[in-house]
Amino acid sequence: MGDQDFIDIIEENKQKIFRICKLYAMDPFEPEDLFQEIIYQVWKSLPGFQGQSAVSTWIYKIALNVSYRSNLKNKNLNKNMVKLDTIEVQEIKTVDERKDQAQYNALQECIRQLNKADQSILVLYLEELPYQEIAVIIGISENYVAVKMKRIREILFKCITPKLF
Repeated sequence: MGDQDFIDIIEENKQKIFRICKLYAMDPFEPEDLFQEIIYQVWKSLPGFQGQSAVSTWIYKIALNVSYRSNLKNKNLNKNMVKLDTIEVQEIKTVDERKDQAQYNALQECIRQLNKADQSILVLYLEELPYQEIAVIIGISENYVAVKMKRIREILFKCITPKLF
């Protein structure tokens, strides 16, 4: 595969990658760094891609693995760091926009409370991947994906309901 193939692959999958980055990132600036690391790992791994799965499946695996490793590394680094307050610029939002943002924040908070394996399954589900493809990416059976999704929905429902009502 050549440079143009790499560019095409990234262009086709960049939104998927960035959504994963936003979920796993710890602070507002980290998604861009995580995105760059994933792109680098895709580029580095491209010669070894054998086409045994769809390119998007392969990219999801790389994105989830890089995100997970980065998350672990940052948690270990942040144990010894003191975070300073930063200047925050907020946009003026309408009531509907604030409500949507509050719902989004509540959902993000609940998702972050899931274990990493469940987060990965949920991210892929939210990407509208079929259970079969999620099973291939995660390395579990399709039936187990269905069972895990049922449990994840229950956990999220219990978590988010008190936050929204």
